[in-house]
Amino acid sequence: MGVPPKSDVPLINPKELSEENCGINGRLTAITQLVHYEMLFVPIEYTLGGGMFEMNEVKGGNPYGAETYACGDGLRQPTKLELEQAFHQGKYIATITKKFKKD
Repeated sequence: MGVPPKSDVPLINPKELSEENCGINGRLTAITQLVHYEMLFVPIEYTLGGGMFEMNEVKGGNPYGAETYACGDGLRQPTKLELEQAFHQGKYIATITKKFKKD
């Protein structure tokens, strides 16, 4: 499968992981908490279209929702595509939520 031998994989401790990790952590933990308390969670799935499959730039986001890759230094800002995903998710959730409105 092309996996390197274990000796080629660097080892770090949990403290180093939290200091150096770039990306979003805890997304699935947050989702399970929302569902546990019967809150509405609406994943965007593949409703964004081609933007979900963009491979020419680093981007966050997946079928569960919009994300931004960020490093601990706070210098990286959301890309145009990451902002489009977030805006799309907001509109998508609003559309679904309106269906629950009582007349």
